[in-house]
Amino acid sequence: MSNREDGMIQDDRERDREHRKGPVQLRGRLIPETTTDERLLSESDATEWVHSDPWRVLRIQAEFVEGFGALAELGPAISVFGSARFKPGDREYELAERVAAGLVGAGFAVITGGGPGVMEAANKGANEAGGTSVGLGIELPFEQGMNRWVELGVNFRYFFARKTMFVKYANGFVVLPGGFGTLDELFEALTLVQTRKARQFPVVLLGVDYWSGLLGWLRDVALTRGAISPPDLDLLELTDDPDEAVRLVVDGVRDLHASEAAARAEAEAAHVAAMASQGQPAPQPTASESW
Repeated sequence: MSNREDGMIQDDRERDREHRKGPVQLRGRLIPETTTDERLLSESDATEWVHSDPWRVLRIQAEFVEGFGALAELGPAISVFGSARFKPGDREYELAERVAAGLVGAGFAVITGGGPGVMEAANKGANEAGGTSVGLGIELPFEQGMNRWVELGVNFRYFFARKTMFVKYANGFVVLPGGFGTLDELFEALTLVQTRKARQFPVVLLGVDYWSGLLGWLRDVALTRGAISPPDLDLLELTDDPDEAVRLVVDGVRDLHASEAAARAEAEAAHVAAMASQGQPAPQPTASESW
């Protein structure tokens, strides 16, 4: 093959490459060498950041505005996580399809990272079951793109903005086997619940063989050394059955709503009692409260 033919093939490959940068899609030589997150976190002796970071804050703000606007009316939803590397025919791919279809049957939308593997399978299961299939994509140096089963997709430059959407608009998490990204999302959720930055929503691990080693380490090492407390282990449920995973999510969401309603009723009763002790009339319920 001649050098000219080699060059033509290389040019074709360049044109086939795609990259999303927020709402912008780039191809070929226009694809940047670094991601927006990488540039934000990079160390530099230069002082240009003093002038550029205020503008970057506006871009970050825009990501939150876009995410909030797109997802505000989503309704009850569950975030499903897992590796991008599993293929159709793999057990994990099938489990993700089944659990997503079950979640739709229980009245939930399904939120994923919008990529391939487990994410694609969950979006496919939700889509084919007639539910709302959401994908929250991220700019990466190795482009994944939004899978074809996503109905409502939002692309992000910054991981922290994307993570906020996963937690804010989900009533619970189902976590299938995955790598660092999956572990990151899992422990982010657990940390928010443990530190009471977020309410205690259900977190279900799907895949006994895969997750048992991690749970054993948490119990036998982290707990024994005092790095975590016994109640922290109760934040996680483990199963091999996608139907049981759905049931655990439904039960967890129901219990959460019941405890929140009880807390509101207790707070209202205490408020009424305090007003009565001061000789003030009890507040009348509004129309929305009375039914």
